[in-house]
Amino acid sequence: MKKVSLFLLFCILCEIHVFACTNLLVGKKASVDGSTMITYSADSYALYGELYHWPARQWPKGSMMNVYEWDSGKFKYLGDIAQAEQTYNVVGNINEHQLSIGETTFGGREELVNPEGKIDYGSLIYITLQRAKTAREAIKIMTDLVAEYGYNSGGESFSIGDPNEIWILEMIGKGKGNKGAVWVAMRIPDDCISAHANQARIQQFPLNDPQNCLYSKDVISFAKEKGYYKGKDENFSFAVAYNPLDFGGQRFCEARVWSFFNRYNKDMARFVTYAQGKTQEPMPLYVKPDRKLSLTDLKEMMRDHYEGTALDWTNDIGAGPFKSPYRWAPLTWESDSVKYCNERPIATQQTAFVFVTQMRSWLPNPIGGIIWFGTDDAAQTVFTPMYCSITETPECYREGNGDMYNFSWTSGFWIHNWVSNMVYNRYDSMHADLRKLQLELENKFLKEQDATEKEALALYDQSPEKAVQHLTAYSQSQAQYAFEKWKKLGEFLVVKYMDGGIKKEENGVFTKGRLGEPIYPQRPGYSKEYYREVVKQTGDKYKVLY
Repeated sequence: MKKVSLFLLFCILCEIHVFACTNLLVGKKASVDGSTMITYSADSYALYGELYHWPARQWPKGSMMNVYEWDSGKFKYLGDIAQAEQTYNVVGNINEHQLSIGETTFGGREELVNPEGKIDYGSLIYITLQRAKTAREAIKIMTDLVAEYGYNSGGESFSIGDPNEIWILEMIGKGKGNKGAVWVAMRIPDDCISAHANQARIQQFPLNDPQNCLYSKDVISFAKEKGYYKGKDENFSFAVAYNPLDFGGQRFCEARVWSFFNRYNKDMARFVTYAQGKTQEPMPLYVKPDRKLSLTDLKEMMRDHYEGTALDWTNDIGAGPFKSPYRWAPLTWESDSVKYCNERPIATQQTAFVFVTQMRSWLPNPIGGIIWFGTDDAAQTVFTPMYCSITETPECYREGNGDMYNFSWTSGFWIHNWVSNMVYNRYDSMHADLRKLQLELENKFLKEQDATEKEALALYDQSPEKAVQHLTAYSQSQAQYAFEKWKKLGEFLVVKYMDGGIKKEENGVFTKGRLGEPIYPQRPGYSKEYYREVVKQTGDKYKVLY
């Protein structure tokens, strides 16, 4: 458990998202429709959920850009770098060429952080999205930038995808006074799925296969120089050298990867003991799924709480009387001088925003790329379609509409958090109401997708600008529609579950008396299991004596 404490301390000192963020990746031959897909949940108690947007621009030659650390926003200036003469339209984590990038932080060896670097991991993502067209080009731009300007963050895993290829790039700095970074990038086979969740995952890699593996020339020699590795080059593991595994890395991080693999590949069930931290044989970087995955499969996977597995925690006393799949931080706790932990599933309460990007090679770029975007906890949100070419973001996702200290009734982040924090307190009953609307809205968007895109294609043949205008209007209207419905859901939940009772209703209409008057609500109390636990702990204290 000492390693867990050191890992937690390092995360706090580096101000990164502790055990944060999950990425799932799907190759084009592993998806139902031939699209490539990447998911990302930005899990942080200090990050505000909004949809970033950078319009395409031409810049005068010699222009410079300011770099501010992404985690702290405009509070920490890192330096200036040369601006590209042409930048592309970026919507969230996808650009107009259907290039998408996500991340998870693994931290790794703390002595390799370089505080003098000018580019942090978050800025690196959004700068690259403005400059690159393909995944391979993105890898080159990212690694060239940190080589030239220095890397300011801890170890990082990046998901990088375009309509044809999906890659994982893992990178860590070289320490103070050493500007560059060491890194390795692996292409995920088209018929496979992969994932990463705050633990470095690239083990051994091919040294002479540039079609499927790229790496910095000193990734192995630097590890040997620092004393992290002493063997043959062909046996070198990036993960072992730069992010040695500990209990937290398994139970809080790799367990999320296992849950995804386990759901779609029956052979991965044997790694449950690895997910629990009991055995150390590592999982593969990628697996071939037993069936092809749909967009809906990925949305639902981002809502995973380990249901139906050995890590399911909804049926013990910690779940409370309403079978909650959540526990409040911290992740580790102590009882009678013994240390214990909470589970850390994919869906978590501290998510700022979450998405599934869908990239489709058979459609023109403005129509083919979609970021299905939501704010707050993936299990409590609605994934709404934002096309990669849109020129304006919806008001409910607009940057600057509220912040972490200022509630806004027009902000999707705040409305979803308002609803979620009601649902958490009476999960088993209230989540059913939330789930009903969630499915209604997401099914609506999926049913409309073909017609929306046929119309966009017809307009694209006339003028790409007309197609972009159409998709911008559609994306805005659907986000605002879902926002208003969610706001009404919040009002409905307040009324239905007021003061511990449950008012009777049918299809959202409350039952009234014969004259239209309010009727007495149901008072269901708690489950039999919960009452037994109360008696077990209190004996006859609450016994009715006569």
